[in-house]
Amino acid sequence: MSQVMDPIYLTKGIRSMFYMVTPNESSFEHVEDVPLYVQQATPFFIGLMAVELVVSLLKDDAPVADFGDFVTSLSAGIISRMPALFARSIEVTGYIYVWNNFHLLELPWDSAWTWWLAFLGVDFGYYWVHRFAHELNIIWAAHQVHHSSEYYNLSTALRQSATQQFSSWVFYLPMALAVPPSVFAVHIQFNLLYQFWIHTELIRDMGPLEWVLNTPSHHRVHHGRNEYCIDKNYGGALIIWDRLFGTFALESHKVVYGLVNPINTFEIIYVQFHYYKYLWKSFNRYTTIFNKLGVLWKGPSWKPGKPRLGDHSEVPEVTGEELPYSPSWPLALQVYVCLHGLMLLGCYQDLFQSQLVLPQLTVLMMTGYILYSLTSFGFIIDQRPTASMWELLRCIMMVMLLRYGYMTVPGPLAGLIEGLNICKNKYLVMADCSISSKIYIGYRHVCLSSFSSICVLVNKSAAGQSSRSKFSGLCLPLSAVLGPADCQPTGLS
Repeated sequence: MSQVMDPIYLTKGIRSMFYMVTPNESSFEHVEDVPLYVQQATPFFIGLMAVELVVSLLKDDAPVADFGDFVTSLSAGIISRMPALFARSIEVTGYIYVWNNFHLLELPWDSAWTWWLAFLGVDFGYYWVHRFAHELNIIWAAHQVHHSSEYYNLSTALRQSATQQFSSWVFYLPMALAVPPSVFAVHIQFNLLYQFWIHTELIRDMGPLEWVLNTPSHHRVHHGRNEYCIDKNYGGALIIWDRLFGTFALESHKVVYGLVNPINTFEIIYVQFHYYKYLWKSFNRYTTIFNKLGVLWKGPSWKPGKPRLGDHSEVPEVTGEELPYSPSWPLALQVYVCLHGLMLLGCYQDLFQSQLVLPQLTVLMMTGYILYSLTSFGFIIDQRPTASMWELLRCIMMVMLLRYGYMTVPGPLAGLIEGLNICKNKYLVMADCSISSKIYIGYRHVCLSSFSSICVLVNKSAAGQSSRSKFSGLCLPLSAVLGPADCQPTGLS
């Protein structure tokens, strides 16, 4: 926390989000010396999203993010980083292998010319990564995750695929013939960070910069499902590649966001992997090998007899009156998911910080718990009838992980609980207001008549000792905090 408040760290962190860094301060001799810029950017992600939300609330014509969509985008971001718990970045690892065995020229790592060449090389490589992700169905199966949101705000930038990294690394390998891995490792991160802030509707036009840079306006077009938006504006930091290769389009009509065929769910495992199931069914539908390969290696809209990328005139017509998928769910559940989401974020952060000293089985167990929790949250947001059972099982797992020290209550959340007067002396009572106990499931209805409480008594032991968690009879129903008005029946449509 003290580091975040340091003016120098703060200034450099903000500049990193916009690629406003100099070669002198971001050149390193060894890959091991390259900072984890993306991991360090978490406070800036949160800060910029908070600013966007405040400005959205102050502007009458600006959309406010949907909480369910926000949770899903954040969940996708968490899942996208999970492979890093078990293997080093494929992009950097593959790059280092080619560099060590096949490089033809060794450009100086501390040269400004090398830095700027890498800037252009990474952005050029990203253009083709991104274009192929839209034009090859097998890679689109991964990339569609990022386009599945029907909203467009900074949280959308976090909605990343867990599997796209397994194909993107190939496009950067030509750089490894001359550019040192440490320089590549810097720019692959900055290129990603730059693309965060362009996911907003608050910035409309940036004047002359629109000719060179990828801006929010250009990227809004890329996220649209309007016919004029399909397969346009692939650039990362620069838009010049789209202008050169004929894939550029200006923002004109109102952009309607999301997939051509919306998936209408916030269940994160489905969001991440549903398209692979669709590919498998399409692959088996055809009998000839040519058509089977066409399903994988041609565009998402391709059908036999159609052009390689399909016929965009067959895309469902957009009227501008489309409403995003936004199921109605009680405020009580939104607060519940928010509090448990904060706990899960703490668990997630601790897991990444401790992965090198933890047994692989422990890492695997905690990864499974995180994935299960994110799935359960999606079921709650979707108001599925099975959400109660999923959440009950998740709460039991959480209590056991707390009991045996695999999880701790994050400091800020503990402070919030203390503020609710459920912390007594040396005991911290964590109220887990589960929807599981008294949920009555009817035909297309879920009635929330009351909330059970799985209560955990955390004994605050002496400094330096780990906390022990015990079951306690001290419970705090959620209805006591939020009021009975928030616990009324709600229908599903």
